Amino acid sequence: MNSSTEKLRLKGAAGDIEALRDVAAAGTPALGVAVIAHPHPLFGGTMDNKVVQTLARAFVACGWTAVRFNFRGIGTSEGVHDEGRGEAEDMRAVIEQVAPEGALAIAGFSFGAFVASSAIEALWSTRDIRHVVLVGTAASRFTVATLPADAHERALVVHGEQDDTVPLAAVLDWARPQSLPVTVVPGGGHFFHGQLPLLKNLVVRHLRAG
Repeated sequence: MNSSTEKLRLKGAAGDIEALRDVAAAGTPALGVAVIAHPHPLFGGTMDNKVVQTLARAFVACGWTAVRFNFRGIGTSEGVHDEGRGEAEDMRAVIEQVAPEGALAIAGFSFGAFVASSAIEALWSTRDIRHVVLVGTAASRFTVATLPADAHERALVVHGEQDDTVPLAAVLDWARPQSLPVTVVPGGGHFFHGQLPLLKNLVVRHLRAG
């Protein structure tokens, strides 16, 4: 499926937010909007991260519009890093502007999965969140929000077996009290080097099954 990318300038509490919107081929009605959060801003994370792009491609391949954005202080997004608090505000501001109503999917990678969990917690009772995709969830570094019980059947949590940035054990410790399944990629590292096609296929299968 061919897609096109549109540059966006959105408004956030700290100023402008730089974003990209990936849309399906012309004439293909979108099932909804997926908003995807990138990894840690202080360690090179941006909306152009390969895992984030892979998530966007998976959503577009399944008929969704995908929006990825730079957190405050990254690229041309204004403001400064706020240890997750302001970044959660950024994500909610993006969602309010690119998907004010209708079907929504929320996804994130690493630090972005932590921020996404906060957005899910805040919006679950008021929005039609069809899919949740959390990859490399930074459970060893941040307090990741518990997913609502009725979100579990709509959620895909993926982690690399050999992730040396966020140990798999930390994610299992977060998931265990929730009885939340975690899909483990054998031999996978934090950035899924050499395994991005597999990651995309896992997400596509999840979206199509849903």
